[in-house]
Amino acid sequence: MPIAKIRVTVVDCPEPLRLAEFYAHVLGGRIEGDADADWVDLYTPDGQRLAFQRAPGFTPPKWPRADDNSQQIHLDFDVDDMEARQEQVMALGATALDLDDDGGKRDFRVFADPVGHPFCLIRPSA
Repeated sequence: MPIAKIRVTVVDCPEPLRLAEFYAHVLGGRIEGDADADWVDLYTPDGQRLAFQRAPGFTPPKWPRADDNSQQIHLDFDVDDMEARQEQVMALGATALDLDDDGGKRDFRVFADPVGHPFCLIRPSA
């Protein structure tokens, strides 16, 4: 029997509403909170919840590194069309960190959200 279950994944950031809006465009869903809030929730259509917490003095993580600015969180997202979804997240403000330079052989690509948290788009295996 497990000791606990996940209630919410919380992401530190400088502007919670802005980052919640980025992820709402990526995942869909409903945002609760406003621009002045220190905490904003995103409820996705599939029942998941992400929260964004204001972190004064936030320093973006570095990927991949294991020093003081190593990644603080990393999210993986399944996608149906890698090329189209890559174009969409970059149009929303994501930055490419590690694209597939293997001629399409890899099933994932790594990006940073608008404040620097790494996330991956993953092509599910058939």
